[in-house]
Amino acid sequence: MSDETRPDGSGTPTSAGSADAAAWRERTYAPAVERFGERRASFATSSGIERAPLYGDSPGGAPGEYPFTRGVQPTMYRGRLWTMRQYAGFTSARETNKRFHLLLERGQTGLSTAFDLPTQIGYDSDDPLARPEVGRVGVPINSLYDIELLFDGIRLDQVSTSMTINATACFLLAGYVALARRQGVDSQALRGTVQNDILKEYAARGNYRFPVGPSVRLTTDLMAFCAAEVPSWNTISISGYHIREAGSTAVQELAFTFSNAKSYVRAAIEAGLAVDDFAPRLSFFFNAHNDLFEEVAKFRAARRIWARMMREEFGAKSPKSWMLRFHTQTAGSMLTSQQPENNAVRVTVQALAAVLGGTQSLHTNGRDEALSLPTEASAQLALRTQQILAQESGVADVIDPLGGAPYIEELTDEVERRALDLIAEVDARGGSVAAIEAGFVQREIHRSAMQWQREVERGERTIVGVNDYRVEEQPPEIFRPDDSAREEVLRDLEKVRADRDEAAVRAGLDAIDVAAREGTNLMYPILEAVDRYATLGEVCGLLEARFGKYRAPEVL
Repeated sequence: MSDETRPDGSGTPTSAGSADAAAWRERTYAPAVERFGERRASFATSSGIERAPLYGDSPGGAPGEYPFTRGVQPTMYRGRLWTMRQYAGFTSARETNKRFHLLLERGQTGLSTAFDLPTQIGYDSDDPLARPEVGRVGVPINSLYDIELLFDGIRLDQVSTSMTINATACFLLAGYVALARRQGVDSQALRGTVQNDILKEYAARGNYRFPVGPSVRLTTDLMAFCAAEVPSWNTISISGYHIREAGSTAVQELAFTFSNAKSYVRAAIEAGLAVDDFAPRLSFFFNAHNDLFEEVAKFRAARRIWARMMREEFGAKSPKSWMLRFHTQTAGSMLTSQQPENNAVRVTVQALAAVLGGTQSLHTNGRDEALSLPTEASAQLALRTQQILAQESGVADVIDPLGGAPYIEELTDEVERRALDLIAEVDARGGSVAAIEAGFVQREIHRSAMQWQREVERGERTIVGVNDYRVEEQPPEIFRPDDSAREEVLRDLEKVRADRDEAAVRAGLDAIDVAAREGTNLMYPILEAVDRYATLGEVCGLLEARFGKYRAPEVL
């Protein structure tokens, strides 16, 4: 097939022995190997058959080249494996710090932080609304003191940290930067991601505090701050994960995620940022579901959609702005409380899809997470699943190993086509913000979730151990956090308030109020207030008084 006959006009036939494959290796792959190296001297099979970097003719372009269907880096996992993260956070900063150290000791290469519900929506732990939820689904963070406890013994320039936080992302990133100051770490050296994707909260998850407009302003203020002060930080992880967890299809996951991404890009440009100044630090967060081949096709289509959108629609000139970099988490909604050991198999299939699809980092769920927070044994098994895929299965030794297969290529094209059609429908409704405020996105997700549930209940879709292959079971081991640690959290908060300089805190909060009123970047005064031990509830309470509180529309 010639380049002219291909859908995007940019494809390169890359069969292992073809002239085009040789040209790609000389043009793109060899310089990347020269610069960054490869993980091993040989990638041979157990029979001694040497694996070439790439196989198959594909209409999606070569790895490391626009539109990146086959991967954003020329060497992909032959050069460097994906970052292995395990999501952790519970009870208190002290207890979560212990789990962090355990995971790092067992080979985890990046930290991923879960915050409790009060932290996610901006309430201090001693607020009457917060007390019943303190530490239940994540770590409670009230002030910089908790962040100091959370990362005790961990140098921030030695780890990459992901923080799943949205409405209060400015506060949490400010605390991380303030802690780096205390460690003597230059903010230029900080690496990681803050989720900072508030639009999907309105559409699928519900952990919001302020109205849409001010929330998007907080998002873009953080992006502008990081462009100037923390250049290696991923300023937003635009999330399809929670859209999928709410019940969407794979196509809807892509369409609604990229519609949200377009809104953020437009908002950043309207705020005065140049697209090539912020786009390279945008990242994405996707779900890995059970349908192996559809998930692989989804990830491949996602790279192509983003590359074209950024180059053709927003005029980005830098190839780094066209590259879709994403984290993947296996599907929590697909875990079952019945026969939970089966979840280890589900997680393996989902993780395999993420790897075959070219993810940059991966979290694998514990087998018992449909019942409780994962036990240490479950967390270790989930991490070992990634390590076995990376080191024993051979799937990381060839770039885009399924690329060129007729089924995968056709499925990639069809997922892309349907996602683009739905993106166009969102655009016709005024864009993502308008479609969310009108309830369109929520209704579409709810319809898909209801259809899936009905199929399960009618037996048209088999869930092993749930609606078929059922057995009598003994209750499994369940991890139960120490509830007494909550009292320690409250004592820490009381001590912070007693020991801090109240005049300095008040001045810091006043500066936030001035910035909120005048429209200047909020990250700078928030950082200074956090550095003086202002609490999360104080900062968010002040912003709510200035911005108001969001009320969700009724969705039928």
